[in-house]
Amino acid sequence: MGKNALSEIKLTLEGYIGQKIRLKANSGRRKTIERTGILEETYPSVFVVKLDEDQHAFNRVSYSYADVLTESVELTVFNSENEQVPVKYVKTPQ
Repeated sequence: MGKNALSEIKLTLEGYIGQKIRLKANSGRRKTIERTGILEETYPSVFVVKLDEDQHAFNRVSYSYADVLTESVELTVFNSENEQVPVKYVKTPQ
């Protein structure tokens, strides 16, 4: 399940490269960080988000697909009509 689930998340995110994305990351001790930016690139183990320049002290952040799987990072993609599309792994019944 683990390897296949991570591959599915990666493939899903590849379809959203170049689109606006909002991420909500759990940074421990009941702290949650919200950031917005553009999904820039996907790599074998991580994906990179280029952050909006005005809002953040640094340019890019990267997270692993396992972060999405374990729900320590929640992703929301904005499609061309500016509608929000949540990205999460949903186990399909076999």
